[in-house]
Amino acid sequence: MARIAGVDLPRNKRIEVGLTYIFGIGRSRSRKVLASISIDPNKKTDQLGEEEVAKIREHIEKSFAVEGELRRTISMNIKRLMDLGTYRGLRHRKNLPVRGQRTHTNSRTRKGPRKTVSVRKQLKVSK
Repeated sequence: MARIAGVDLPRNKRIEVGLTYIFGIGRSRSRKVLASISIDPNKKTDQLGEEEVAKIREHIEKSFAVEGELRRTISMNIKRLMDLGTYRGLRHRKNLPVRGQRTHTNSRTRKGPRKTVSVRKQLKVSK
């Protein structure tokens, strides 16, 4: 089993898809990595030799911020926005959508389940 950037890659998948299990690497970036090292993207993860895994690991560590380092960078960027008091930072702090979506009817994923307000029923006074 290949282990790259602290992530165990799945066994019976193509290496192009297997690399996407690493946070910060998607399909296009995995294709670029494999093309630069000249490894066949259709090769299964099990079929990789130790030297090929070492080449991939070295190229990813040298070229990209992935996994913990990338997560730390993203969280520090969000924290910086919050400390500065920017609009985006305030939206992060209030746990609301950051990129301009409407919030009147949608954004339930970000806001959570509806908090229903009970409505008092007016008692009908009969004369």
